[in-house]
Amino acid sequence: MSSVAIIGTRGYPSYYGGFETAVRKLAPDLADMGWDVTVYGRHGATKPDDPTLDRRIKRRTMWGMETQKLSTLSHGLTACLDAAARKPDVALIMNCANGYFLPILRARGIPTLVNVDGLEWERDKWSPLAKKVFRKAAECTAQWADGLVFDARRIAQYWKETFDADGTFIPYGGEVTGELPVPKGLTHREYVLVVTRFVPENTVAQFFEAVPAIAEQYRVVIVGSSGYGGELDDTARRLSAHPSVTWLGHVHDDELLLALWQHAGLYFHGHSVGGTNPALVQAMAAGAPILARDTDYNREVLGSAGEFVSDDPELIAKTVLHLMDNRAAREEESHAGILRAAQHYSWKQVARSYDGAMRAVMEAHGVSAHAEVHPILSRAAALNIPVPSPVGSQRLAM
Repeated sequence: MSSVAIIGTRGYPSYYGGFETAVRKLAPDLADMGWDVTVYGRHGATKPDDPTLDRRIKRRTMWGMETQKLSTLSHGLTACLDAAARKPDVALIMNCANGYFLPILRARGIPTLVNVDGLEWERDKWSPLAKKVFRKAAECTAQWADGLVFDARRIAQYWKETFDADGTFIPYGGEVTGELPVPKGLTHREYVLVVTRFVPENTVAQFFEAVPAIAEQYRVVIVGSSGYGGELDDTARRLSAHPSVTWLGHVHDDELLLALWQHAGLYFHGHSVGGTNPALVQAMAAGAPILARDTDYNREVLGSAGEFVSDDPELIAKTVLHLMDNRAAREEESHAGILRAAQHYSWKQVARSYDGAMRAVMEAHGVSAHAEVHPILSRAAALNIPVPSPVGSQRLAM
């Protein structure tokens, strides 16, 4: 049985974002294919009592600095050090921010497959220094990873043009589900929905500006938060004082989220940076009529199964109201989206692609397994410093 360590997410099972959704879906499928799967995570970020938890998946909770700027890098470092000590057959790394630590794994002869994520250094939420740190991490990933995964063809093109790096295109998946009950207090196709993390590049502020005009005619349901509080959370709270606006915060219930998408009159997707967004794929698979921010990435996912708009708040409001007034067109796009998701964005197909990509880097790594020892690992060995112990680890019996 081949073993894989999955590094770079908040753990399993977690509902924080796209990477966490991917791991929740992929880990059991990889186990079905014969993989011994270990997922590294963060303290308090998972749901150990989740009814969907697959007890074949091992979970290791690592130490890290719980701040917006340092959490990703600190948890990535401790996870890579722990994985280096345990020596799995391959490491699946989520997020090229962990590129700095790839030589630690290479020094132990562990091949690495990295899902590079989007273009983190272009996100408005980061300071100039943080953007430089992420950009340098991408350069390290291009240099040291044994294999790369791009979740969008446009991202693959960027990495080829910028870093002269090739890899494998593997998008996110979506679940086409049966009919779900309409969420309590809502009416089928009579509300406008947004599901997003509250960060500037997701067009959250612009959509919030449009909400009062939309709420004059239709109910608005907001799902999401920043995770750290702040101005956008405060705005959502103020908007929810309107009788036609509901703010649900972060939703951990998959069935509720799927039902919200399935019965929405229109789903607004404002993500402007990154590749294939998991929320967009799942909204499409659930049958939500979609109005998306006009980007190459969103057009790649939706094709003709959606409508597009700029980030102008007034135009967002006008377009939403126009589409809400045309129910027949929205139903056509709903059916087109479900068909497109089933044909191109199946989780089973995604899992098979990851299985093939991981086995490919394992085979290739057998030819070039020797590498220079990473300075961090060398220094730790010279000073007789042990690899940091995890905050807690669990091996779950079947």
